[in-house]
Amino acid sequence: MERKEVINKLKKVVNKVVNSFWFVVIIGIIILLKTIFFYNNTITANEQIENKLIIGTACFITVLICLICVLPNRPRIITVLTVNLLISILLLSDELYYSYSNNVLSLAQITNLQYGEEIISTLPSLIKIKHILYFLDIILILVLITLKKVQLIQKEKKTKKQIIGKILIGVLGIVIFIYIGNDYVQKSKDKSYNKDLQIKDSTIFGYHIYDIESTLNIKNNVKYSDYNEMIKDYEKLKNDYDVRYNQIESYYDGILEGKNIIILQLESIQEFVVDKKINGKEITPNLNKFLRENIEFSNMHMQSYSSTADSEHSTITSIYPMENGMSFSKYFANNYDDLFKMFNNAGYHTSYMHGNYPYFWNRGNVYGRLNLDELNLKEQFDDVSEEISGYLSDELLYKQSVQKLKTYRTPFISYIVSASSHTPFNLEGLQDRSKININIGEFKDTFFGNYLESANYADYAFGVFIDELKKEGLYEDTAILVFGDHNGVNMYDEKLIEFLNILDNNLTDIDLKLNYTRVLCGLKIPGLKNLKIEKPVNKLDIKPTLTYLAGIEDGFSLGTNMFGKKDFVCLNNERIISSKYYYDEKWYDIYTGKEVDMENIDKDTKEMLNRYYNDMKMELDISNSISINNLLKNQL
Repeated sequence: MERKEVINKLKKVVNKVVNSFWFVVIIGIIILLKTIFFYNNTITANEQIENKLIIGTACFITVLICLICVLPNRPRIITVLTVNLLISILLLSDELYYSYSNNVLSLAQITNLQYGEEIISTLPSLIKIKHILYFLDIILILVLITLKKVQLIQKEKKTKKQIIGKILIGVLGIVIFIYIGNDYVQKSKDKSYNKDLQIKDSTIFGYHIYDIESTLNIKNNVKYSDYNEMIKDYEKLKNDYDVRYNQIESYYDGILEGKNIIILQLESIQEFVVDKKINGKEITPNLNKFLRENIEFSNMHMQSYSSTADSEHSTITSIYPMENGMSFSKYFANNYDDLFKMFNNAGYHTSYMHGNYPYFWNRGNVYGRLNLDELNLKEQFDDVSEEISGYLSDELLYKQSVQKLKTYRTPFISYIVSASSHTPFNLEGLQDRSKININIGEFKDTFFGNYLESANYADYAFGVFIDELKKEGLYEDTAILVFGDHNGVNMYDEKLIEFLNILDNNLTDIDLKLNYTRVLCGLKIPGLKNLKIEKPVNKLDIKPTLTYLAGIEDGFSLGTNMFGKKDFVCLNNERIISSKYYYDEKWYDIYTGKEVDMENIDKDTKEMLNRYYNDMKMELDISNSISINNLLKNQL
C-alpha cells in the first residue's frame, strides 16, 4: 500500500472519530488526565492520589460529556474543544496560583484583580516547561483543523433510535450530577477554610462550583449573623484561654508605659535566613545582631498564605484575614477594636508609613478610616529618587521615616512597612548594588538566589534604620517590634530545599511546611536583653501583647499575649502549629514528621489535640463572621 493511500485512510479514520460520539469521550479522558496531572502538581504533590478523588473527578467529567453529546455534530465538537480549553486554562491558573500562595483561585478574588501585578511579576519563575501538557492536545487539534486534515461535518442524519439515545445520555448526565456530583459539591461546605481538603473531598470541579455558590451567598455561609451569639462564644473562648495560658510575669505588665513604639514589617523575610551564612558571610548580619541583643521570637508564623495586606490586617485587628487581602481591602469599612484605636485612646500619637501609592491594596481607604494622626504613603515622602520594583527603596523610606518620627509628640506608635525585598526579588531600580554584601555562588540567577540577595539588601537597609534612630536619639528608649510579613520562597522550591538540606539533611515534609509559614520576629524592650522565646506565636498576638506591655486596655482580640503560655497558633486555612504537633488534615509529630496515631495516643494528648482543633474552628468562625457580617460595628 502506497504512503499516500495510508495517509488518506488515516485521515478518514481521524475524521470519522472526530465527527463521532467517541471524540467527546476521548477529550473527556484527556481532561481527566490533565486534572490528575494538576492534582499531582499541587494538593497531592507529596502523597499518593486517592481513588475517591479520581472517581469523583471522573463523575464531573462524565456529566459534562453526557451533556455535550446531546448537541448536534458541529456544535458538539466546538463545545467540547472550548470546554477543554477553558478547563486547561483554569487548571493552569489554579496551579500557578497554588505555586504562588499555596491556594487555588476563588471567585471572591475578582475584586483583587487590580492588584494582579504582584502575581504577574512572579510568572516567569512559576511557569515551567511541563505546563505545555495542559495545551498540547489543543494545539495538535488546531493544527489538524488549520491544515484541513480534520473537517467538521455540518449536519448528520439521525435515526429515531439515535435521538432517543442522545436524550438518555443527557438525562444520565443530569442524574449523575443530582445524585453524585451535587454530593461532592456539598462536601466542600464542612471544609470551607481548608482548600486542599475541599478539593480532595469534592474535586477541583466540586470546589469551584461550591466556591461560586458560596461567594454569591457569602453572608449566609458564616456561622454567626448575630452579635450576641458571637460575643457569647468569644467570651467563653477568651475565658478558657485566660485560665489555661495567661500566667505572665508581672514584670512585663506596663513595662512600655509612656515609651515610643515602632512596628516594622519586613517584606517576605522568613525565619530561615536568621543566623545563616552563605559562602562565609551572614545573610542578615544587622537583623542577627538585633535579635541577639533583644528578644527573639523564633517561632512566629504568618496568618495566611497570601499577601502583605493580610499581615497588616492580622497585626492591626487581631482577627484572621480572609483570603488574599479581602478582609483588608474589600471590607475596609468595617469597624474594629484596632491597634491604632487602642493607642490613640490612650494618648499616643499614631502613624503609618509605606512607600507605595494609596490605591495599592486600597490602603488609602483602609488607613484613612483608622485613628491615625499621620498617614504617610508614597506621595507624602519628598525624596523618591530611588524606587525598587516601583516602591520607595527601603533605605529612603527609613531615612525619611526617622525624620518624621522625631517631629511627633511622644509617646508615639508608628507602623512602618518595607517593600524592597518584594517578589520577584531582582531589586530592579537599586542604584548601588554594592549594598548587597553576599556572594550567592551556585544560586546566582535563580529565584532563590535573588531572594537571598533581596533579604541581604533588606538587612542592609534595616541597619541604616537603626543607625538613623541612634543618630536622632530615638533608639535607646524606644520599643521596636520587627517581623516578616509572609513567606518569600515557595514551600517546595528546589533551591530552597537544597539550601536547607545543607543545614539539616534530615528535613521532613513537616519541616518544609513550618519553614514556609515561619517568619522572622524580634522585639526590643528597653532594659531587656538576650531573651529567646521558642513557643509558637502569630500576628494576632501582636496587638494584645503591645497593649499589655504599654499598660493600656485592649478591646476585641482573638490573639493572646506573646509572653503568656498559649502553646499553639492557627492559620486561616485550618493549619495548627503547637510546640510539639502540627495539624494539616491530620496530626503530625513535629520532631519526627510522622503522623500521630490518634487511636493509640494517651488520653490527655488526644484531648489536648481535639481542644486545639475545636478552638481553631471557633476562632475562624468568629473571625469570618466579623469580617463578612461586620458584627463589631457600633458594638464595641
